[in-house]
Amino acid sequence: MSLDFFVFIVVGFCAQIVDGALGMAFGVLSTTSLLAFGVPAANASAMTHVAEMFTTAASGLSHAYHRNVDWRLVARLAPAGMIGGAIGAYLLANIDGKVIEPFVSAYLIAIGLVILYKAFRPPPKRDVRDWMVPPVGFCGGVLDAIGGGGWGPIVTSSLVSRGHDLKRVIGSTNFTEFAVTLTISLTFMLTLGWSELNSAIGLIIGGVIAAPFGAILVKRLPARPLMVAVSMIIIGTSAMRIL
Repeated sequence: MSLDFFVFIVVGFCAQIVDGALGMAFGVLSTTSLLAFGVPAANASAMTHVAEMFTTAASGLSHAYHRNVDWRLVARLAPAGMIGGAIGAYLLANIDGKVIEPFVSAYLIAIGLVILYKAFRPPPKRDVRDWMVPPVGFCGGVLDAIGGGGWGPIVTSSLVSRGHDLKRVIGSTNFTEFAVTLTISLTFMLTLGWSELNSAIGLIIGGVIAAPFGAILVKRLPARPLMVAVSMIIIGTSAMRIL
């Protein structure tokens, strides 16, 4: 086994620990780390989503078991998110990595700022407007595929800010994320081939090992300092890549 394989295990482990404690950031942390190690943008996003097929499946089933899923919300989110994810993955896989890399890094900086904003600003109380759910899902799918992450920060933040119940939003977006991730991963496999993505096994192993610890940490660690730390890591590493 190569050194890179063990590095990917560590990346997957750390990203899943944070994701388990916050309910978001596996994708952006994994992608940012892989980009820092020189993995091309399309491959970094693809590897992250292949790994997320396993982590999101476990998370989604757990939320369904604990009745945190609003199936009407899932029915509105899933089709739009899957369509957006397929489009984003196809576009990223067919664009020169050197051309798209600065845009991916800029997007990751924006996601880092969203997480930082979310850490300090509680969601306002507003009436729920369901007509916004499909557009939010579509945009979340496109940007998640292109940036290698962002479904949680974009979709969860948007729906909670519009007045949806936090518990139901987290459960429903986690459950829906599996369908979106599966669509994105299959699109990448068809366009890039599995040989380009076999290093995702390291991310999968690390993420699966870390999954049980996330549930423990979410009860013990304060969310705000962790969210601030995550946002600073994402913004700092992405800014260095742009420079």
